[in-house]
Amino acid sequence: MTTPLLGTSSFLVPVTSLYAALNAFLTLALSINVSAVRTKLKIFRGDGGHAGLGSAIRAHGNNVEQVPLALILLLLAELSGGGSTPLHIFGGALLVARLAHAFGMLRGSPVQAVGATLTLVVQLGLAGWVLWLRPWG
Repeated sequence: MTTPLLGTSSFLVPVTSLYAALNAFLTLALSINVSAVRTKLKIFRGDGGHAGLGSAIRAHGNNVEQVPLALILLLLAELSGGGSTPLHIFGGALLVARLAHAFGMLRGSPVQAVGATLTLVVQLGLAGWVLWLRPWG
């Protein structure tokens, strides 16, 4: 099967597509968690001063804030000819980082800091790699 845009039915950016989908599942799970906690506590605006709901809201919000930049950088690296192995290393590290951060936020665990730090390391590494790949020529 061919498409006018790509010429084939294969994905143009298979690695980024994989990690975008996996991170979307995480974001959706965190969103569902916020709704479940809200329903359980009968708090439908704000966090009502409830620490658990505040943590659920921030775990979701922080994921929404951090993942897009990393995925954009992963996409730019893939489009700039970055190899499959480093793309999977960065993408896998991002997913592990975001899972650790969410777990830490929801459980009050210091693993949250590990997840936050690893997320920043992934973003920094991807930004440097994109520059090293010289997508501008």
